[in-house]
Amino acid sequence: MSQTTPVWCVVPAAGVGKRFGSAVPKQYLPLHGQTVCEHTLQRLLQVESIQRIVVCLSSEDQTFTQLDVARDARITTTPGGSERCHSVLHGLHALSLEASDDDWVLVHDVARPCIRPDDVRKLFHQVQTENAIGGILANPVRDTMKRSNAHRHIIDTVSRDHLWHALTPQLFPLGLLRDAIESALADNAIVTDEASAIERMGYQPLLVAGHPDNIKITHPQDLPLAALFIHQQETA
Repeated sequence: MSQTTPVWCVVPAAGVGKRFGSAVPKQYLPLHGQTVCEHTLQRLLQVESIQRIVVCLSSEDQTFTQLDVARDARITTTPGGSERCHSVLHGLHALSLEASDDDWVLVHDVARPCIRPDDVRKLFHQVQTENAIGGILANPVRDTMKRSNAHRHIIDTVSRDHLWHALTPQLFPLGLLRDAIESALADNAIVTDEASAIERMGYQPLLVAGHPDNIKITHPQDLPLAALFIHQQETA
């Protein structure tokens, strides 16, 4: 996979902000002068190999089309689904109208606005170099890991050796990823990321170390941290 190899992209963005506790979906919250969504998409658009970005939206979304970035020629939209995996599957079907099953597809969370374009390029390069079935950005676990019971009492200390935090983007062949997600849904298995769907098929995706500032906006306190990271990246 060279820098000129076509790569397609799916960005699931159908969430309505229930876990975040905001009346506004978190992808449209203000962040360092723009919305979270705008930061995310603008960074992906800096990656030259990406031919098309399909953004998967809620049927209730009336905000996305008002963003300047929505008018970029490389961005299209498609309806999302009830869960992240349903949205990704809808995005893959939309891409199939112009991409082939052997083409590479990148899936990235809309709520990860600090993604560095160089980390995306690093993911492409390492998957190619190691001839992997696909790969994901991830960070090695640094903290001591504890397992609890249902009452939050510690029942075990888990070795952090070979444990990683899964991030996005995640990169796989379009046809393989579509089949893997469809298989999981047929078995009533709601997969929380693309790699877990691929793992169910018996494959072992590659872990590629990314920068630790690639955080996901999950709680209100994540917004000022993301703003700090973006400011640091812009002034480095």
